[in-house]
Amino acid sequence: MPTRPLKQTAFGISRRVLLFGASGAALAAHAAGAGLGPWPQKPIRLVVPLAAGGGTDIVARMIGQALSQQLGQPIVIDNRPGASTLIGTEIVARARPDGHTLLLAGSTSYSVNPALRAARAYRPSRDLALIAIVARVPLVLVVGSAAPWNSLTELIDGAKARPGRIRYATFGTASGSHLTGELFALAAGIQLQDIAYRGSSQALVGVMGGEVEMGIDTVASVAPYVHSGRLRALGVMGAAPSSLLPGVRTLAEQGLAEASFDAWYGIAAPPRTPAPVLATLTRAIVETMASPALQAQLRAQGIEPTMVGADAFMAQIEKEIPRYRALAHRAGIATNE
Repeated sequence: MPTRPLKQTAFGISRRVLLFGASGAALAAHAAGAGLGPWPQKPIRLVVPLAAGGGTDIVARMIGQALSQQLGQPIVIDNRPGASTLIGTEIVARARPDGHTLLLAGSTSYSVNPALRAARAYRPSRDLALIAIVARVPLVLVVGSAAPWNSLTELIDGAKARPGRIRYATFGTASGSHLTGELFALAAGIQLQDIAYRGSSQALVGVMGGEVEMGIDTVASVAPYVHSGRLRALGVMGAAPSSLLPGVRTLAEQGLAEASFDAWYGIAAPPRTPAPVLATLTRAIVETMASPALQAQLRAQGIEPTMVGADAFMAQIEKEIPRYRALAHRAGIATNE
């Protein structure tokens, strides 16, 4: 099931929030009434499995600040990059299931890794307690300002003239950025060389510095550098253009519909987190995502706020995993992890 954007007129949040219950005090009382004691009892650790400064980190800090106000406890962002988000995800999967450790990650953690990393596979339904998808954001294909290509067509022509010589930044073998790069290459009929970095900010530095020629990242991450002239945006990989990059067409509009890909972000807890805690977290997230101020903050970064519950979250994952597994097979992506 696709994620559903929050809209002031269509979301119906005020009525839903009233049904769910309002204040942080009420949420704590609900948990206490279930015999768990007051919750939350201490600051909440929100693990982000990528380095600070990227799109995932931006989403986590914005939502974390607003969610902290709902819950009455600080939310501490804990950036744990590495192994294509596996390190941070596994930290949460093994954490004490008391609601004080949460994961905010993108589809790499929830769909791509389970699809591609057979030796280190995990099942989100078993190894995480899914709570909600909270945002989605288009990906953008960019090149450095010194690159010789001013359009997607020129880039593709250059890649055809130099098979396998054009390098693009990834967050590691079999990562989401690796997958989207190969998705673009397959759709365009070209060969590219993937180069691994530890996270979004490092990868973009590599593109801007000429270490690699191309990158694919969220509009939230690349837009400031595009506006400053350090990066050149050649196409949006999502279904629609981004208001942050006017004039930049989607890959579908440029004849590469097969390369369309939307990134999204979800929140999860460790497995066996008590149901009352998950329920109070869900209520708090619903209220948080209904905030007009937070919605405006996210949209200003090119991020579309959403509110998709646990069942639809799982349906999204179950739809994506077989698609990504098939794509990886076609692209010859393999990992020993």
